[in-house]
Amino acid sequence: MLRSLFAAALALALALPAFAATPININKADASAIASSLDGVGEAKAKAIVAWRDAHGPFKTLDDLAQVKGMGPATLKRNSDAIQFSGNAAGAPAKAAKAKGKTKAKASAK
Repeated sequence: MLRSLFAAALALALALPAFAATPININKADASAIASSLDGVGEAKAKAIVAWRDAHGPFKTLDDLAQVKGMGPATLKRNSDAIQFSGNAAGAPAKAAKAKGKTKAKASAK
């Protein structure tokens, strides 16, 4: 019995990182992308985030995001590493795409 409980707890602990939030630019993403990227944020809360952003301008800090109804300290803490305020939604891949574009431009100029 104890071994079964230990095995279940270990399996759960190993599975938790799979539920981590996906990095997203909170100032550029639509409600659907926000809901699918952040842990504990459903479609209704994501729509509230977009509505607040449309009414007040871009978010600058987590404190700004805390002003959205339903975005409490636990949700913000759980997603803090995934919430981006500038740049693109995915982070580095856009920089790589820009670099590829510059490389192609230089190659065609030769």
